[in-house]
Amino acid sequence: MVVFAGQGDARRSMALLWRTGGPGDARPGPKPGLSVDVIVDAAIAVADTEGMAALSMRAVGERLGRTAMALYTYVPSKSELVDLMHDRVLAELPAGYGPPAGWRAGATAWAEDTWAFYLRHPWVLQVSQARPVLGPNEYVMLDTVVGVLRETGLGPGTLRRIVGTLFSFVRGAAQTVAESRQAAAATGVSDEQWWQARSALLGEVAPDFAERFPMVAWLEGEAASSPEDASVPYLEREARKTFEAGLAVLLDGIEAAVGRAGA
Repeated sequence: MVVFAGQGDARRSMALLWRTGGPGDARPGPKPGLSVDVIVDAAIAVADTEGMAALSMRAVGERLGRTAMALYTYVPSKSELVDLMHDRVLAELPAGYGPPAGWRAGATAWAEDTWAFYLRHPWVLQVSQARPVLGPNEYVMLDTVVGVLRETGLGPGTLRRIVGTLFSFVRGAAQTVAESRQAAAATGVSDEQWWQARSALLGEVAPDFAERFPMVAWLEGEAASSPEDASVPYLEREARKTFEAGLAVLLDGIEAAVGRAGA
């Protein structure tokens, strides 16, 4: 399920995001205690516990003990609500990393924090980045990572593309874990059960597997010899290792780009 941000009225959405005035900002609701922030927090709780598919104005209203109609005084529609949720939850991320550590340590810490953030709020991964929300916390997130990587001394053009690559990598790596967890919950079959049931059949349906796919067989043979932490599901273990290895390669590549620019 992919959700596109910015589906509501542009002026109304931006006013709510930046709190420059909008429906419900200055007016009391049908009952005291309701506000844009209260509604957004309740919506985040719905998405965190039940997923984006369960999100609706009615579900949020029920969580608050109100009707869906009562919410429209503050948030015009679900479209604006998704924008507000996305931007508000991004405020959890650190707004800066200490300069003494250097850009590589800062980028590593940022990537680790962002990975953990996505896994706490997997519904965020369903909000497409093709059209960003353009809210204040989204800009804080961007400003933070640019501030870390600006220490490399690379120019704006190069840095813009590096930042985009880093965002895509962390988001994609976290999405693998999030979808693995969703698959287990949706199907009632764990990663281990799924892999065991199918990998065991490969010997039957493809007895010449190693001859047909020698590189894959070599790769899997090497992986099988490594010790595993059985307390973590297989796919999560592999996704975490891929995240760590891929991040190291990306940062090595940035260091190489810095070296070339210096030369």
